[in-house]
Amino acid sequence: MHAPLRAGLAVYNAGRYHAAHDAWEDHWLDLDEGDDERLLHGLIQFTAVVHHGTDGNRSGAEGLAESAEEYLAALPADYRGVNLDDVRSFLARVTADPSAIDWDDPPTLTHEGRVVGYESLDFEASVVAARVLAEAEGYDESVVEDAVTYARRELDDRGEGHFVGQLFAFVQETENRPFVYAHLSNHVEREHQKDDDVAGLFDS
Repeated sequence: MHAPLRAGLAVYNAGRYHAAHDAWEDHWLDLDEGDDERLLHGLIQFTAVVHHGTDGNRSGAEGLAESAEEYLAALPADYRGVNLDDVRSFLARVTADPSAIDWDDPPTLTHEGRVVGYESLDFEASVVAARVLAEAEGYDESVVEDAVTYARRELDDRGEGHFVGQLFAFVQETENRPFVYAHLSNHVEREHQKDDDVAGLFDS
């Protein structure tokens, strides 16, 4: 729960409202009914409210806001460390009058009292964010998946290495993401070549 929750909060806070739900959706779909399921379901709908509202679809935002309120209504104000009172207050205002909302300034999401940005994500949350951003921005998702595999191998072997650092950079360096991806792709290709070079050497 920790990694997808924080990844989604960071993606949302970066203004990627439509993409934010992808960080939560896979985990949400695996949950049974309960508070965690209601939290993620409500947050997914909340991000859709902000997406539609900032995109000019005020009626769509209004309809979803009421549903999102219902999912989040019974949860404590800081359930799982998220500032749900701010979210619920915003949703209530959307339900009352979406035309009165300053859609250029939607609520910032916090976790345990702190704003969550890309730079504050640990490795596992960065992996979730990298996958979401690759899909949202049209990068080859298989390259990111392979980079995650190699990064995990680095962590198992000796701690942080090249792929770990490049995954963090892919998430954090928003303006340089195309260049970071190009480097990441090149290094993935080199690793593929190394694997191919030794494959079958000891087969009879």
